Amino acid sequence: MKDLLLIALFAFGGAVAAGLVGAAVLIPLRHRSMTVSLAVVAVVAVSAMLAGTLAVAWAMFLSPHDLTVVTLVIVMAAVVSLVTALLLGRWVVARSHDLARAARDFGDDGDFAVPAAPATAELSGLARELAATSAKLAASRARERALETSRRELVAWISHDLRTPLTGLRAMAEALEDGVVDDPARYHRQIRAEVDRLTTMVGDLFELSRIQAGAFLPVPARMSLRDLAADALLGAAPLAEERGVRLVGEDLQHVPVEVDGKEMTRVLANLLVNAIRHTPADGTVAVSAARDGDSAILAVTDGCGGIPSDDLPRVFDTGWRGTAARTPPAGAGLGLAIVRGIVEAHAGRAHVRNVPGGCRFEVTLPLVT
Repeated sequence: MKDLLLIALFAFGGAVAAGLVGAAVLIPLRHRSMTVSLAVVAVVAVSAMLAGTLAVAWAMFLSPHDLTVVTLVIVMAAVVSLVTALLLGRWVVARSHDLARAARDFGDDGDFAVPAAPATAELSGLARELAATSAKLAASRARERALETSRRELVAWISHDLRTPLTGLRAMAEALEDGVVDDPARYHRQIRAEVDRLTTMVGDLFELSRIQAGAFLPVPARMSLRDLAADALLGAAPLAEERGVRLVGEDLQHVPVEVDGKEMTRVLANLLVNAIRHTPADGTVAVSAARDGDSAILAVTDGCGGIPSDDLPRVFDTGWRGTAARTPPAGAGLGLAIVRGIVEAHAGRAHVRNVPGGCRFEVTLPLVT
């Protein structure tokens, strides 16, 4: 037992000495290729075995023949280990280069393609993470392009919608200034109407900027959707009467919700004005409030004839106004974008779908028990 313990101590001492030398060599080479590191590790492992064997041989006074045999065996093992380490290192480095080239293409605004050649579990995991990141960035770039297109369209539409009333205001002001107007009161009323249009447009732009900047913070209070819908119907009644559109409340249930009353009234007003403008005379616009499981559903159904299926995903986009048939003479297509922003700020969802004869806008809100 004592001899075995002594052999173990000598072997451990020789191995530690070889390991320290290998660590001293590996530290300055730690930034070199994987092949070099694996080669050093293989040499250190075999050197530790050889050093331990020589230490035991010196302590136990092995015969020269036995020591030669043991040393030859260790040398052969060293050759095989070193060749294996070099081959493995070259293979890992080649896979790393493949991954680096794929990542470089990914960095050049392209899509990341996972290298076809098999790699280690770590490199394969890294490739999968890069592929997932590439997909997320591609989706982000697509959203950014869509937003940029929407911004450009919005700027163009806003410029047009501002230029038209401003031109009219300038012409009317010059006519009044020159005294060539037979009915100044009519011009004054028209100027007031154009100013009201511009005020509404500027207010919508300000509201949308608050929503998009994350500065919109609703102040919720407990109330009933039935009361909100009834108030909105009363507010939209004059416009509906002017255009010959019937306003009806269908299935207005007492559904409790916690919302900002002022902002949710704006949502309903935007939906109702949009529905009335796009519904022909003698048509019907219906409002309903009901519960669906754990959600409250507020819906506005119009008689616009429906929205093309390709346009449905864009209805709530900033600046979207659809085809010419659905484009009102005023407005910059901000109303529905504001609706979506306010509803999402209330942890809700706004969506639209076609129904026979028109479309149905639905606002889904969390239900309060």
